[in-house]
Amino acid sequence: MTATISIIGALILAFIAYKVLMGLMRVGVIIVILAVLAGLWQQGAIG
Repeated sequence: MTATISIIGALILAFIAYKVLMGLMRVGVIIVILAVLAGLWQQGAIG
């Protein structure tokens, strides 16, 4: 019985970690895009 509970707990933790990682990756991609756009804007390539 305890093995089943621990497996379910591990799956829930893995799912939460996966969701957090995907969220962080999405935020990271947005930050990279904004940084590139800001760099181009400062160089006068755009704007």
